[in-house]
Amino acid sequence: MLGRWMAVLSVPLWLVACSSAPTVSVVEAPPADPVTGEPGQMNFTLSSGRYHCDMGQTVDVFRSSEDRNRINVGWHGELVELARNPSASGLPRYESAASGLVWIDLPWKSVLLDDRKGKPLASDCKPA
Repeated sequence: MLGRWMAVLSVPLWLVACSSAPTVSVVEAPPADPVTGEPGQMNFTLSSGRYHCDMGQTVDVFRSSEDRNRINVGWHGELVELARNPSASGLPRYESAASGLVWIDLPWKSVLLDDRKGKPLASDCKPA
């Protein structure tokens, strides 16, 4: 009898536990630079070396410890220097106007884009 009452009384607790909203982490951009007004930029410690991407693609990324605003990207046999451009979100975005390549760098994945055609070249890239 006591077991039935415990079961009946515990049902509301189970319902509350099942209906609570999941915790969501929100990454906000750092505050804008007070002098220039440019959006604040995030700085992550990111890998150098080969990235494996969807569809069997690979991208080689070489970072300099002296200049965090430039990277070299190896793509289809060419090595292209990309410069960091401030992004509204603050996420690392490296571009080359000459080649049209854009590398968006995130700790959990990265993407290589063709800015001229507006399409991804290599998606869901992760360090090897």
